[in-house]
Amino acid sequence: MGSIFDKVNLHNGVEMPAFGLGVYKVEEGSQIEETINTALNLGYRLIDTASFYKNEEGVGRAISSSGIPREDLFITTKVWNSEQGYESTLKAFEDSIEKLGIEYLDLYLVHWPVKGKYIETWRALEKLYSEGKVRAIGVSNFKVHHLQDLLGQCSEKPAVNQVELHPLLSQQELRDYCQKHNIRVEAWSPLSRGRFLDEPLLRQIAASHGKTSAQVILRWHLQNHIIPIPKSVTPSRLKENAELFDFELSQEEMKVINGLNKNQRFGADPDHIDF
Repeated sequence: MGSIFDKVNLHNGVEMPAFGLGVYKVEEGSQIEETINTALNLGYRLIDTASFYKNEEGVGRAISSSGIPREDLFITTKVWNSEQGYESTLKAFEDSIEKLGIEYLDLYLVHWPVKGKYIETWRALEKLYSEGKVRAIGVSNFKVHHLQDLLGQCSEKPAVNQVELHPLLSQQELRDYCQKHNIRVEAWSPLSRGRFLDEPLLRQIAASHGKTSAQVILRWHLQNHIIPIPKSVTPSRLKENAELFDFELSQEEMKVINGLNKNQRFGADPDHIDF
């Protein structure tokens, strides 16, 4: 059943925590620092931010004051749409690590597949990877056709694809494709911002384990070999989200949750991004 310190192997041999904290919409300043300090004290080791979140400096302050050795942390950030392209991505990377106050990144992601730009952006990531400034590189919000396009032209394939994924949008075809190409799937909005926690089937499964619906959904991700990065700023919720390692869903329960899929997105469709 594992523990919060469990790791998964990326295709290049780098070990990545199997579970982490997303910090989208966590405010720069005391909120982000307190949130990360709480999470680190609970055992979280993967922190996922992005230049677009405008809180990289706060993440940097929190990790530097934590006293946890840098090599025990796994820090991810992303290059934003307006920063994409070869030279501008290299500059965006330098800006990000300066704000984070770190020497290297564990994972750098292309935030969205910006048409006509993401191949050049990827070339910049390959350069950063070859120079040892990033331990692994990946993408976010890429559909199968974006990955096919990228794999046809890259020299280093993505280690991770981070996408919106939860039981209402289970992304089975994309997961199968990623598995075939040894690309790890990571889920943003793994709880779909709490939109279906009252689902009777989930509540029933949760009750039988003495858990909450949210814990059941996050456990479903883990057992599907998906890396969930739920976001919360509430200490009690951060603790609840991490208590996933003392129970296991049966195959039957997994099937029931798989059956909730409606291909329902709550975030933007990567084929129609306009921001």
